[in-house]
Amino acid sequence: METKMTMATKNHDVTISAEAVKSIIEADTPRELFENKRVLVLTPDTTRTCPLPMMVQSVRETIGCRASKLDFMVALGTHQTLSEENILKLYGLSREDQREKYADSRFLNHRWDLPETLIQVGQITRDEVEAVSGGRLSETVSIDINKAVFDYDLVFILGPVFPHEVVGFSGGAKYLFPGISGGEFLHFFHWLAAIITCRNIIGCKDTPVRQMIDKAMEKIETPVHCAAMVVNHTGGLSGFYVGDYRSAWSQAADLSAKMHIVTKKAPYQTVLGRCPHRYDEIWTAGKVMYKLEQAVTQGGDLIIYAPHIKEISTTWGEYIERIGYHVRDYFLTDMDRFKDIPRGVLAHSTHVRGSGTFENGLEKPDVNVILATGIPREKCERVNLGYMNPDDIDLSRYRDKEDQGILFVDNAGETLYRLGIDTYSHQT
Repeated sequence: METKMTMATKNHDVTISAEAVKSIIEADTPRELFENKRVLVLTPDTTRTCPLPMMVQSVRETIGCRASKLDFMVALGTHQTLSEENILKLYGLSREDQREKYADSRFLNHRWDLPETLIQVGQITRDEVEAVSGGRLSETVSIDINKAVFDYDLVFILGPVFPHEVVGFSGGAKYLFPGISGGEFLHFFHWLAAIITCRNIIGCKDTPVRQMIDKAMEKIETPVHCAAMVVNHTGGLSGFYVGDYRSAWSQAADLSAKMHIVTKKAPYQTVLGRCPHRYDEIWTAGKVMYKLEQAVTQGGDLIIYAPHIKEISTTWGEYIERIGYHVRDYFLTDMDRFKDIPRGVLAHSTHVRGSGTFENGLEKPDVNVILATGIPREKCERVNLGYMNPDDIDLSRYRDKEDQGILFVDNAGETLYRLGIDTYSHQT
């Protein structure tokens, strides 16, 4: 069913009100999709900036009041599961709210790691993989998804759109694939992006990875509707689109490209990105590198400043400590050596290390990635990253120094910095 999409304001500094949000949802969500129907709402976790409490409340007051069932699932991918208490906190709900307003609702985590929660709905064929990947990969990929999807009459995506290192722009159907998909698709999804490289994907709307998502979505018969948010610097909404998941996401991505991409004329010798607390391990704090890599001159330094981070990854840290962080071609040269390593881990490794070359046994990254975190020097060096003691860093020496070749980015990880002209070549 074709529906229209609405953006409430074209002024990026104006925040769309809760009343306007509810009006847009009501206007652009046909009643036959949800009235007396079972609805599953897919949301982001704590690693995405958006006014989620307001959005959850707005959905309950517009759709939930007419639906026979309204449940919520955090589309975690491989991120850490949340306790019920933390899900309520994420949604801005008290225990009293849960007992009264949401008494009939369930709050769920996606569990990619529990086979009993998944169901196979089809495959992406070898020919399709070869065609979409440009021959980079040749394999058949199983399409597994959380089987809870089929317990509902409508899946309602509720999430923001930002430039994204794996798919180009986040949001839309990404909340299903890989948000609530099985491990095979998750790892394939990330590795495909790593082969193409972050530099050639991030901030691009039409990417091979997005095409893979679209192919997977062809296997989902449950109707899928989308509320796509575009968040401004205050954390409020400058854009809000509701409708068919393709079109709503597409329009949100167009606005995100205007709001969340900063173009610089020349690269910087040193870039320091201060990591917000929503990223609590390097697995997610790597986004600081992804968004800032292109602003660093070849051979320059990228500092991830995050004194609060103590771990590489609770889930995947053991693998990362085994293999370290490396450029893409380090892995491609001898993939058999890493066959027991999940490809999503390999993807994270090369995304954090960034572009570079590996020739004749010599690895030459384009950027020196330095961790200024609570992770000790010996561990940083063991995983092939630089180290700085965050206690020794005076942030005032980095602020307002662009004329000296130094860029300071606060709240790094969501706004993409790129150059008007790429200043050095890289392999693709």
